[in-house]
Amino acid sequence: MRSPPRSYVYKVTPPHALYDQGMASTGDLRVSSRGQMSLPAAARQRWHLSDGGEVGYLDLGDVLLLVPGGVGALRRDLLDAVNDDDWRHAALGFGDPELADE
Repeated sequence: MRSPPRSYVYKVTPPHALYDQGMASTGDLRVSSRGQMSLPAAARQRWHLSDGGEVGYLDLGDVLLLVPGGVGALRRDLLDAVNDDDWRHAALGFGDPELADE
């Protein structure tokens, strides 16, 4: 599998980085018989959810990804991170004509 040209590698800038030094690496949550669980206090504070708010989820099979602000906010952030040149290069297959038809 070929890598995209170096100039088109996705670059994450804070606050959209996938890892932040303030994050805990692991933890366990207890799920009640009604399916409820509590979000850890550190995550609630970091996500500005002390008074409550929306959290989205994406079920990846063996992993459940939680995102602050809901799935709509995540979708907007991801789309905003891709500029017009990125879309054009993706449509052209990142320099691979066979990929452009996929």
